[in-house]
Amino acid sequence: MNIPDDLKYAETHEWIRIEGDVGTVGISDHAQEELSDIVFAEPPKPGAPLTAGDPSAVVESVKAASDIYAPVSGEVLEVNEALSSDPDLINTDPYGAGWIFKIKISDPLELDDLSDADSYREQLTK
Repeated sequence: MNIPDDLKYAETHEWIRIEGDVGTVGISDHAQEELSDIVFAEPPKPGAPLTAGDPSAVVESVKAASDIYAPVSGEVLEVNEALSSDPDLINTDPYGAGWIFKIKISDPLELDDLSDADSYREQLTK
């Protein structure tokens, strides 16, 4: 299973890549495998305020619809427009082209509540 070392992970299987005060958010390889074929993605609206742990987006697979939770609080800066026509990017490239949204992080201390790659790997073995 692919778990990049340079990301932080939420218990709910979202990842965040930090670049200054901006985080790019998506779902882990494990999460997309559990969901199976993703057929629709509804990211949050740009400018929307998000609170860590709250539902921020929805993905629908052939199995079910699932909420995507904000790993940190902040304001949505950008959404991945490519997902509207190609939601399968979340399956084929979950850590790259399948990102869901970018957030301006309002409280960097919330990042301390997220897991590093080793802790996330450990979570998946429980």
